[in-house]
Amino acid sequence: MKKIQTIIVEDSRLARNELKELIKNHSEIEVIAEAENVDKAYELITQYKPDLIFLDINMPEKDGFELLEMLDNVPVTVFTTAFDEYAIKSFEYNALDYLMKPVSASRFAKAVEKVKEKVTAQQEQAEQKLQSTNQIFIKDGEKCWLVKIADIYLFEVEGNYTQVHFNNEKALLNKSLNQIEKKLPTEFFKANRNQIINTNYIKNIDLWFSGNLLVHLNEDTKVEISRRQTSLFKELMSL
Repeated sequence: MKKIQTIIVEDSRLARNELKELIKNHSEIEVIAEAENVDKAYELITQYKPDLIFLDINMPEKDGFELLEMLDNVPVTVFTTAFDEYAIKSFEYNALDYLMKPVSASRFAKAVEKVKEKVTAQQEQAEQKLQSTNQIFIKDGEKCWLVKIADIYLFEVEGNYTQVHFNNEKALLNKSLNQIEKKLPTEFFKANRNQIINTNYIKNIDLWFSGNLLVHLNEDTKVEISRRQTSLFKELMSL
């Protein structure tokens, strides 16, 4: 199992240090950042995408619950607090555990066991690749589709979403391009930072500016292979 990357979100430096001392006894957990308020935590979590956060509830300006509401993708969350009145509410936010300060080593160890089980299950699920014959459910506004992976010819970044192109349709998925890339079968290729193509749909390939390649997927869809990806693409396509 790879290291469980975590961010500590706690306004008290003393409390952050106490958590780090507890974590030292669990080599499977790696602290990658700390935040003393919600806005800083949001910035760090968005940047680093940790597996786990230890999250204080009572913080100045915004509390821990508000942080979770701000996030599109919430890491495994263990609340840490000196107050027990938030326990029920914390589980409404799908918190994995709720630690009362001061946290004992034995109680912390039990929380870590829960974390390991949860993160391992998530990693195994993420590693399961989709097959071309698999279908995915897409809901965009009032419209819904059940789409076979083989029928998708292009994924591309659209703001904070990913737009999926299939048949004569396109729809938005509330997932990042990187998340999608990890689960796609081998016929999909990341052409550039913002687009993934299905190589089975390639009709023509043209030389483009600065040695790049321009791929034609259909009459209306042309995708540029970035310079960084061109050599990989040529190898994949035996060019």
